[in-house]
Amino acid sequence: MGRPGLNRRQLITGLGGLAVAGSFGFAALGSGADALASSAASRVRYWNLFSGGDGSNMIAMLDAFRKANSGIAVKDATLQWGNPYYTKLAMAAAGSRAPDLAVSHLGRVAGFAPGRLLDPWDTDLLAKFGVREQDFNPALWKRAVIDGKLYALPLDIHVQLNFYRKDVLTKAGLLGDDGLIVPIASTKEWFDALKAAKKATKNGLQTVGIHANDQNFAWWFFVAFYTQLGGTYFNDAMTEVTFDEDKATQVLEFLRQHVTDGYATAGAADAEQFMNGSPFTWEGNWSVPVYSGAKIEYGAAPLPPVFGKQATHAESHSFVLPHQSDRGGSSNEGAHRLAAYIVKNALAWAAGGHIPAYTPTLGSAAYKKLTPQNEYVSAMDHQATEPKAWFSGSTGTLAARIGPVVASSTLGSAKPAAAARRMKNVLETLLAMKNPMDGRTAAQGGAA
Repeated sequence: MGRPGLNRRQLITGLGGLAVAGSFGFAALGSGADALASSAASRVRYWNLFSGGDGSNMIAMLDAFRKANSGIAVKDATLQWGNPYYTKLAMAAAGSRAPDLAVSHLGRVAGFAPGRLLDPWDTDLLAKFGVREQDFNPALWKRAVIDGKLYALPLDIHVQLNFYRKDVLTKAGLLGDDGLIVPIASTKEWFDALKAAKKATKNGLQTVGIHANDQNFAWWFFVAFYTQLGGTYFNDAMTEVTFDEDKATQVLEFLRQHVTDGYATAGAADAEQFMNGSPFTWEGNWSVPVYSGAKIEYGAAPLPPVFGKQATHAESHSFVLPHQSDRGGSSNEGAHRLAAYIVKNALAWAAGGHIPAYTPTLGSAAYKKLTPQNEYVSAMDHQATEPKAWFSGSTGTLAARIGPVVASSTLGSAKPAAAARRMKNVLETLLAMKNPMDGRTAAQGGAA
């Protein structure tokens, strides 16, 4: 059966009319910009969205690959993070201008029209280069499989963490003999810990930063604690909303209490306050290089299991193969080799705070020496993820629609129960909508 067409106008409309600067080729250049003009036997065009410390780490990994694989010329391009990146990638795939390899958040893959805008991975070819299914966490690998085919190769998971100042927690009696935060297993224990920490905190600083007015963080934290309660969003067939308003209300009341009890301040500069002596802040693991660079004594654990079950929000950077009508040959083999190499040699990537997806790396002596990474590596086994739907994923439609509802409850402009009802309404609306990438509803999409 032929693949239905998807033209430029349809893509722009479906993606919200986002403007895309530059051509659909290589408007943003990274290292190896002269690769296409080289005399190498194989050439790989690679797009990613990594800047800052992640960008530097990726460049170092690419340079190591080039050194080890002189016969493959890699032309990498770094594009703007977020929806502009995904818009450009989709249009390139639809317009026969796709790179050989690209990065995608795993949560976005289900909506990226696998089979139309993405090509499946050749698992035999990956195995040839030393990457096999058994080398990954089963839940993570399953998220990358759609209609029985692998459409994403996970590089990492990045998680929301409870960062804590060891100096403050020592004064508050919250640091164990092992130098780690004492175990917390209920909402009461958590708020008791905040109460003790507040007494040991310098005047003018909040007790915990929870990004109270940020819609993305609000949604990520909700996902974590709702998962701890065993909450679901849809049935397996994606035909019915199973969202539990009572459990959602419980989570929203928990988040709201941080503000009403005076432990979190809306609009506070959470990272700066933490570096100045605030006891706790909830941040993504990408903050590890920032806090380590600040030379403060701190730890980082998964979000506290206050509802009795370990679960912390997780997303994943992954490699994808944007659709090419003539995919194959040396460039396709080079893309598989490059992705496999980076996944297998991701210790430098772990230095940026990310948890490598390749489990042999997690078990290596070198990884076990990384701190605080070795404190939260267990998050790989209790990932709280968004539902596997076209509207999910980093900067996706779901976060944009539902994140503000969570934030409104936390900030007090909506009561938790009312916010929970609104959240269910959002889920019902999205389930009935068509995926702008392929014109099918979530219920008609491919099963995992």
